[in-house]
Amino acid sequence: MDENSKKTIRDENLKSKLIIRLNRVEGQVRGIKGMVERDVYCDDILIQISAAQAAIDSISKLILENHIKGCLVEKIKNGQNEVVDELIVTIGKLL
Repeated sequence: MDENSKKTIRDENLKSKLIIRLNRVEGQVRGIKGMVERDVYCDDILIQISAAQAAIDSISKLILENHIKGCLVEKIKNGQNEVVDELIVTIGKLL
């Protein structure tokens, strides 16, 4: 299957939570950019970067949980065990 044709249909509640969190991260990144433009003290910028990274990590965990409980389980039930190798590669990239 072509990578561009893969899709995950997400529960509307989960999708809404993800979009809210992503919008928040987007705002954090814009804020960090503004701090750089205003020559804010490095330590203050680094603290904001850390907060944005934590927010992205939180989003990753939600998507990973959804992937394992939904996509992965369904594909294994259908005999598509190669999805486990795909997950191992993905987790390696996350770490």
